Amino acid sequence: MTVKKKRAKSSGSRLARRKVRQAGNGKIVLNEALCAMTEAEWRILRPHLRYFETPDHLVLHEPHQPLKFLNFPNSGLISLVVFMHDGRTVEAGITGREGMVGLPAMMGFPRHPLQEIVQVSGSAFRISVARFRKLAPRLPEMRKYTARYTMSLGLQVAQTAACNRVHGLEQRLARWLLMAQDRVKADSLAITQDFLATMMGTDRPSVTLAEGLLSRAGAIEHTRGVVKIVDRAKLESSACECYGVISQYAAAVATGRIPPAVARVPANSAPAATLGPPSATTIPVPEGD
Repeated sequence: MTVKKKRAKSSGSRLARRKVRQAGNGKIVLNEALCAMTEAEWRILRPHLRYFETPDHLVLHEPHQPLKFLNFPNSGLISLVVFMHDGRTVEAGITGREGMVGLPAMMGFPRHPLQEIVQVSGSAFRISVARFRKLAPRLPEMRKYTARYTMSLGLQVAQTAACNRVHGLEQRLARWLLMAQDRVKADSLAITQDFLATMMGTDRPSVTLAEGLLSRAGAIEHTRGVVKIVDRAKLESSACECYGVISQYAAAVATGRIPPAVARVPANSAPAATLGPPSATTIPVPEGD
């Protein structure tokens, strides 16, 4: 029995060591898609990855433009944003270190209608679409992870669309802050009310009101440009059931197992907030591969 335990512990230690990876420039790899690759696949992909910083409002892809790169967030948060003809915007989904952006290119589509923009600053690795397509046949485990993540992201986008339609802004903001914290792995989120309003498809006064309600409930604290989560349990109690649905399916990406049942949490049926005009500035993505 002791021998078995020692073997299991040793195996677990080897697995833990194998998950700690460094890129060619010595940067530690935190992106879960890259960490999930086998060592053989990592050796194939590693020489073609470029590390770069991702400041706030950095645009990785403009709507309907050709996809040049696949980007793997190493830290920070990226929003997938829908633009309407009249200039209104709303966030359709978010991606952190658990996934990647530029997914349509991995599926053979050269462009897509969503904007990919950095919501919370961080860093990322990227590879040109052309290079990845040449390497893809030699990366079966990466393709499996990508398939699971694509399904999870699609479910997140669908649930977010329903949430934006039927739930009130306070619930939606609580849900978004929880999702952001899960991906950024930090209690403090550096984001302005203007940019948050743009992503949530509303205006700044509405975001100010929603943040005030969450602050008075003791869930968050807000200072200029920073939202700090001080009581996660209270924030969860303010969120709608959409957070639970999205987070359970997101967990399936890491395990490869779909939850047999999704716990339902009662939510208030407050009306969704009115859309407002966008107000964020953007930074163009740096070139190179």
